[in-house]
Amino acid sequence: MQIDQRVNGDVAIVAITGDITLSKGGDVLLKDKIQSLLQQGHRKLLLDMGNVSYVDSAGLGQLVQVYATTSHLGGSLKLLNLTKRLKDLLVLTKLLTVFDAYDTEADAIASFK
Repeated sequence: MQIDQRVNGDVAIVAITGDITLSKGGDVLLKDKIQSLLQQGHRKLLLDMGNVSYVDSAGLGQLVQVYATTSHLGGSLKLLNLTKRLKDLLVLTKLLTVFDAYDTEADAIASFK
């Protein structure tokens, strides 16, 4: 898994490429990246999931954990560019009712205001 970050205004955008799985350590990489951003004072986080090919149960757990951590610290974490496979998984697990998800970056950034 590869993670890239950039900032658009006051929103930190984290682009994820690859799998978010326990076996590849993706769950830990994601947690560490979000922790780092929160420690730097970022409270508006947007995860770009457009290039995520697979998420296992540990990866789902990690998404929930970083969401909870961000919320606990007064921040907001939203998802962008869900693939059909990931969107179906989030619907099946009812996690799409927890996360705010957007199809365009402009809509996602506007939602933070």
